[in-house]
Amino acid sequence: MKIEKQADNPPVQGWVDDRFGKVVDAYLENYRQGDELGSSLHVTVAGNTVVDLWGGWTDDARMKPWTQDTLVCMMSVAKGISAIAIAVLVDRGQLDLDKPVANYWPEFGQNGKEIILLRWVLDHRAGLPALVDEPLWPGATFDREAMVKALERARPLWEPGTVAAYHVQTQGYILGELVRRVTGTPIGEFIRSEITDPLGADYWMGLPETEFSRTSDLLPNDRSRLIAARDAEAPDSLRVLALAQNPDWPWRKMVNSAEWRTAEIASASGHGNGRAVARIYAAMANGGTIDGVRIMKPDTVRRFAEMQHNMIEIVQERNYRQGLGLLLNSPDAVYMGPHDAAFGHHGIGGSIGFADPVEQVSFGYAINKMHEVGTNGPRARRLIDAVYASL
Repeated sequence: MKIEKQADNPPVQGWVDDRFGKVVDAYLENYRQGDELGSSLHVTVAGNTVVDLWGGWTDDARMKPWTQDTLVCMMSVAKGISAIAIAVLVDRGQLDLDKPVANYWPEFGQNGKEIILLRWVLDHRAGLPALVDEPLWPGATFDREAMVKALERARPLWEPGTVAAYHVQTQGYILGELVRRVTGTPIGEFIRSEITDPLGADYWMGLPETEFSRTSDLLPNDRSRLIAARDAEAPDSLRVLALAQNPDWPWRKMVNSAEWRTAEIASASGHGNGRAVARIYAAMANGGTIDGVRIMKPDTVRRFAEMQHNMIEIVQERNYRQGLGLLLNSPDAVYMGPHDAAFGHHGIGGSIGFADPVEQVSFGYAINKMHEVGTNGPRARRLIDAVYASL
């Protein structure tokens, strides 16, 4: 069923399988509720597309419609994509989950970090959610070398492996440096050559300036707890410290800057859309292979989707069912439908990608207007529920 509402308010285009008309209704309801500005949604079942929608606008003046190939920063959706990159290297025997990070990055192995295992970086138990002993200057987040050197010198904030604390940005620098050490290439280049190009997925870790013209601005919500922390909380709050190396700019300026878009902050600055992220997770929902392209073996998919812990992480004080870099369905924090086995990652404000190996579903949803709640939000839930009601 073709969807063609270019003259409507909002403009919406795309295609859905006839069984998934409820998803179109839910998609439009997000706009009727007044919360959605622009978005894209893509769903596959057993590798076949059943929903492909895009609509709304890329600017808050509502002058420029969202198009089929519009990109947007999807924030921590990047953590899931980076975890998949690490899984590829584990699958190939180039990384071992139970070896210390220092085995691949010797300079990391100092000041109590000698024992930190790769799996603890992936499941947020490395003890490095913030640079506390040696805080860097505002804007250092754009200086990869400075971040890497600071992480080499850092001390864990507690005994590694014992406490879950969301590594908001530090996880990305650690995983990025591991990919660089093992492959000799930056993580963005590795993701492109080994995952997104083979799959035909339009997702970027380090967005070239040539793609800026089709990139939507991201509209942060200043009432979001993480965004508001800098002005609302004590300087020693973990939420403040976790982002202390960000520039002292309004969030809207930061996340739409050329510096942010081009940076390879592997935990936060990835750009894509619903179709791209659903394509990547379609491979994961089908044992690591889709349309003859294998990115990893089924056993590796299962290993990364095994629950490592079910703890309250202390940075954002949320209860995650945590896999290896990937989150498992955590209905109170990150909702992914009816099955506990679903896994993926959300981004602050509402974007999400996930795979459901039970139903062989993949789901990708990209937004440009962030919500303020600490979960993946009511808009995503409405769409997810409509998908499962249609199966």
